[in-house]
Amino acid sequence: MKELKIGNVTLKNRYILAPMAGVSDMPFRCLCQEQGASLLCMEMISAKAIQYNNRNTKELLKIHPREDKVSLQLFGSDPDIISEIAKRIEELPFSSLDINMGCPVPKIVKNGEGSALMKEPRLVEEILDKLVKAIKKPVTVKIRKGFDDTCINAVEIAKIAEGCGVAAVAVHGRTREQYYSGKADWEIIRKVKEAVSIPVIGNGDVTSAEKAQEMFVETGCDGIMIGRAAQGNPWIFRELVEYEKTGIVPKRPDIHEVKAMMLRHAKMQMEHKGDYLGIREMRKHVAWYTTGLPNSAKLRDAINHVESYGELEELLEKKLEEKV
Repeated sequence: MKELKIGNVTLKNRYILAPMAGVSDMPFRCLCQEQGASLLCMEMISAKAIQYNNRNTKELLKIHPREDKVSLQLFGSDPDIISEIAKRIEELPFSSLDINMGCPVPKIVKNGEGSALMKEPRLVEEILDKLVKAIKKPVTVKIRKGFDDTCINAVEIAKIAEGCGVAAVAVHGRTREQYYSGKADWEIIRKVKEAVSIPVIGNGDVTSAEKAQEMFVETGCDGIMIGRAAQGNPWIFRELVEYEKTGIVPKRPDIHEVKAMMLRHAKMQMEHKGDYLGIREMRKHVAWYTTGLPNSAKLRDAINHVESYGELEELLEKKLEEKV
């Protein structure tokens, strides 16, 4: 099993859980780690929100003692605020600090943050230069292919990052304008890999163990970041690891394992976020977990009315037993 080094942090394998707002919270990260993810990226956090001691942000900053290697991701566009906040939070138990330059959400982009930074190479350089000098932990950056078809500059931004002392760069093979549609361009990941000597992490359209190996071969990337393919499917990390070790993809979880994982996930969510919010957060996860199962549309409709753990257990017992 090949390791991946990001600065002074050594990861046990090359498979990373992507940062996903509303998804990669503490319970989900723990489940993905158990299945084999070597680095757990947190939900992106606003540097300004930390500066203003936002209450919700304090929750997002929490890391479970059993989480091993964690990447904390900040977003923002003010070099001074980002570097100051990074210094303030460096004592938290994260392994590396990532700067988001890939988020396509309109309200983030309108503020000149996330993927909007792809249009501002000089500002990118100022942010990364100040940040790397401000903290001792490794700094990484997540970028896209470019902002749109007129601004394909992942190679330029990656070179700037390397010049500032950034330890690794993750590249999503789509522009901001594509969001998550169309096919990810793995060629741009290869071009970035050829242009820099720091580790390059590929992201986009890896949905299986076979696809991961294809990405390694086609791009030469050092690691792979899994986002949407992990939603309702923490087992993907087990499959990636096993396939690299043995050349054999392990069996997909059966319906009983899926049910047990959902119920365990629900308990963890409720412990972490309280009964009311925790069970509501689980509704989208259950929809993902059950995608592709017979009659899953009916189950997804019913899950939106579930108000308690007992109701969830009863629903899954009833609906999944119909499918065995």
